[in-house]
Amino acid sequence: MQRLFSSFPSAWPGVGLLLLRLIGAGPVVVGGITALLAESASPAPWLDIIGAAGGSLLLMGLWTPLGGALQALAQGCLAFWNGGVDADSLICAGIAASLVMLGPGAWSVDARLYGRKRIEVRSK
Repeated sequence: MQRLFSSFPSAWPGVGLLLLRLIGAGPVVVGGITALLAESASPAPWLDIIGAAGGSLLLMGLWTPLGGALQALAQGCLAFWNGGVDADSLICAGIAASLVMLGPGAWSVDARLYGRKRIEVRSK
């Protein structure tokens, strides 16, 4: 994972990435759960569920490239499903695609698992 991202930014850039993850994936996860539990008005509930799976990964910051790609593809399909353009789905797809390119940030599971480690060597 470290090879995919040059760093896991902290401070204000890390907060920005955390906000992008929360704002971009939150509504998609809620929509997917709604589609799973109840009859949804969505044209393709299976796309909502795939998007929710990707969104769940994005919320945690776990396997961000995979989660972002799943969400971006599902929401991109939903944006153009009925021949028109659904702006909400298109925005969520764009945020997910940007997170694939930018990375999860310091406050993520990816940063804990794959971030740079500091190893101290003690000499006698």
